[in-house]
Amino acid sequence: MQRRKLGRSNLEVSAIGLGCMGMSFGYGPPQDEQEMISLIRSAVDLGVTFFDTAEAYGPFANEKLVGKALSPIRERVVIATKFGFRFDAGGKQAGLNSRPEHIREVAEASLKRLDIDAIDLFYQHRVDPDVPIEDVAGTVKDLIQEGKVRHFGLSEAGVGVIRRAHAVQPVTALQSEYSLWWREPEEEILPVLEELGIGFVPFSPLGRGFLTGKIDENTSFDSSDFRSSVPRFTPENRKANQDLVDLLSRIAAKKQATPAQIALAWLLAQKPWIVPIPGTTKLHRLEENLGAAAVELTPADLREIENAAAQIAVHGARYSEASQRMVNR
Repeated sequence: MQRRKLGRSNLEVSAIGLGCMGMSFGYGPPQDEQEMISLIRSAVDLGVTFFDTAEAYGPFANEKLVGKALSPIRERVVIATKFGFRFDAGGKQAGLNSRPEHIREVAEASLKRLDIDAIDLFYQHRVDPDVPIEDVAGTVKDLIQEGKVRHFGLSEAGVGVIRRAHAVQPVTALQSEYSLWWREPEEEILPVLEELGIGFVPFSPLGRGFLTGKIDENTSFDSSDFRSSVPRFTPENRKANQDLVDLLSRIAAKKQATPAQIALAWLLAQKPWIVPIPGTTKLHRLEENLGAAAVELTPADLREIENAAAQIAVHGARYSEASQRMVNR
């Protein structure tokens, strides 16, 4: 597996990481713990060194799972987790909380659940409009000086927040959605990351599974799968968005690859400091995703994708209205 550095930091990771959220949360019922531990360790054996989790995934269950899987091989991996939500007594998300004292509480709890001495990359999960980003960055800076955190990250932050945070504590990585069917970061975000030397970690690089070609208008989703409430995943929008999958399939046939591999290879070709984190619960999909690192898209291939994608309008919002309020930049 090739390796990449996240921006100008010294944090080097595998060119493709593993998003672990779906093992415990978001895409239907939680998976079998032992099977997921085995999958995570298989990823390490295949060269993955970068693993993504968060206290909000479960909540808490995913960090415990990742901790069980990786703490015995801690020295071989980079673990990213996140703070920024609050939860009610029943464990449901109850809004945002990035107050300094809460960040410290989350850091201590995450260290215990992950069974590690330091968090490699600590992201603010969503920007909290009630807490100045300078206070957030300053708190993480203190945690870094105390040896409890190694790198600071942001998620779904806008340009102004990124600049203000970076001025207090250098931001190692921004994690936001980016793929061939969500290209908004190209307008303002990517130029600022390049200017400041910040790495980019796209989540949902396969369009929450849609760009794999394994989902169509007839696919049904479990009620615990959040895609069941996402406008982009209504049957009519899935049908309308099929053109993008057809494009990937055409390129894949020429390259003897799969649509998923083309979607990931396209991301890798955008910038050398981009590290996508596709998630999966299946070993054969993990192997397929990692195979994308070996797919070489020529300038002509990239032009073909660009020209064809420019003719395709993507239908449907990427989040429900309530969730969208947390990612407005």
